[in-house]
Amino acid sequence: MKFLENILHKMEPNFSKGGKFEKWNPLFETMATFAFTPKLVTQKGSHIRDGVDLKRTMMTVILAMIPCLLFGIYNTGHFAEIAKGSSIAASYWDGFGTKFTSGLIVVLPILVVSYGVGLTVEFIFGMLRGHALHEGFLVSGMLIPLVMPADVPLWMVGVATVFAVVIGKEVFGGTGMNVVNVALTARAFLFFAYPTSMSGDKVWLSGQEVDGVSGSTALGDLASFMSDKPVFENLDAYYGKYSLMDSFMGMIPGSIGETSTLACMIGAAVLIFTGVGSLRIIASFFAGGFVMGMILNAVGGNAYLDLPAHFHLVIGGFAFGAVFMATDPVTAAQTATGKLIYGFLGGFVAIMIRVLNPAYPEGVMLAILFMNVMAPIIDHYVIQSNIKKRLKRVKTA
Repeated sequence: MKFLENILHKMEPNFSKGGKFEKWNPLFETMATFAFTPKLVTQKGSHIRDGVDLKRTMMTVILAMIPCLLFGIYNTGHFAEIAKGSSIAASYWDGFGTKFTSGLIVVLPILVVSYGVGLTVEFIFGMLRGHALHEGFLVSGMLIPLVMPADVPLWMVGVATVFAVVIGKEVFGGTGMNVVNVALTARAFLFFAYPTSMSGDKVWLSGQEVDGVSGSTALGDLASFMSDKPVFENLDAYYGKYSLMDSFMGMIPGSIGETSTLACMIGAAVLIFTGVGSLRIIASFFAGGFVMGMILNAVGGNAYLDLPAHFHLVIGGFAFGAVFMATDPVTAAQTATGKLIYGFLGGFVAIMIRVLNPAYPEGVMLAILFMNVMAPIIDHYVIQSNIKKRLKRVKTA
């Protein structure tokens, strides 16, 4: 590796200002810093010296998402085999290799399109602005496929990625300047622009070919309790199809990476242990969702309102949103108290939208996007409150 690093350093003058390949400097710098640690170091003065930079922070987040990705591939393959009427679909863990391969065939193209299109857009903006590609899309490029249904058309993934990178990030100045989460922006764009391809019974089971195969999600079936024609007559019947353990493990239909709460918790442990993710936001997000669930239980009236509060925390994209979306350091609250308020309200609003709006059974995306916008206001009032307290102490001293 040292040999390759020396070659890159010898090539650097050609890509520096005044070199014959000066206009390609953003691409060269991107490749060099992605593969090796930058050679620039602080020369004088007092600085914080740490081996963790933005690139390594992003790689830690990607590492934390690996359990969700791997489980999502297998889960997608399982339901793809169900749709094909395969004999190995009778038991969830039968035919592991076949199911994983089937899932990989579905998920890998989505991943390739997300990274390919997103990095191309980043490269174009880098060339126009004369800077290297931002490392932020390393995470967004992984998140976008994980929040998509398995059967989403690839061209939609490409269009959504372009929209998210350009409108959700680059118009604000690039990585670190965006107001809302980039991956959720892509998901929101597709949901409102192509709702029939992002919701309904046919988009969750890739390769659906057999009549009568249900592709509905746990949330879709729950939302039916708010209508005149519920899918199940009561919660006991619902539990027969979606048990608490199956929901926690992720053995249910849903977006590629969001179904397994267990995989999300493994990712949360990685983020919290490394200091990349905020325990305050994750814990308060779950607390907010649980409190809203308890309030709905107290109101009652139908099976959806009576669903135990803890059940809401293991279905849909709640856990995935709490761990990987709400904790985005750019769009989340920055103050310690603000993080608690931000997380609590995010979880609270997510369950409120989920249950009280039957036409939109998953509220996590909208709740987090809403809280992204509110985060600066929350921090502002937290800081102002601290200032008032300190001024009061000064007057009384």
